[in-house]
Amino acid sequence: MSPRTSPRLVLVQGDITQQDVDAVVNAANSSLLGGGGVDGAIHRRGGPEILAACRALRASHYGKGLRTGQAVATTAGRLPARHVIHTVGPRWSATEDRSELLASCYRESLRIAAELGARTVAFPAISTGIYGWPLDDGARIAVETVRSTAAPGIEEVRFVVFDERAHEAFAGHLA
Repeated sequence: MSPRTSPRLVLVQGDITQQDVDAVVNAANSSLLGGGGVDGAIHRRGGPEILAACRALRASHYGKGLRTGQAVATTAGRLPARHVIHTVGPRWSATEDRSELLASCYRESLRIAAELGARTVAFPAISTGIYGWPLDDGARIAVETVRSTAAPGIEEVRFVVFDERAHEAFAGHLA
């Protein structure tokens, strides 16, 4: 038995829908039926197959939607990835510590990816967009959680961020 090795962490500034990886993580809303930001981009680029798979999930196990901090996989449709792992990040609150829910998004997504046999996974900066999570803290939680989570078989985790500000925040925690 070989010793556990951590995945290589890579930072990319670009479009998550163009990543050629085994699994792309979608910062989804609880409905699983598409939305804005990363969620909307993945649904648009991935095509109707992703929406159909999400509708099937809603019709079966997730009738009330996906809970915050949980993750579930579907086809990637027309994306270069093989799978989309949908996870619902928490909205940031100044009065309630929801950091464990954000960490759970990363842990649960890695667990699902490992179950799927994924070797490469691309993450967005979950909850740091319209959900209002402070970017530096979101980057810290993402990097610390991925580094501390056992993910058998996963060789590379990419943090794919949209702009220079997010790139700087993640780079500071990856150093």
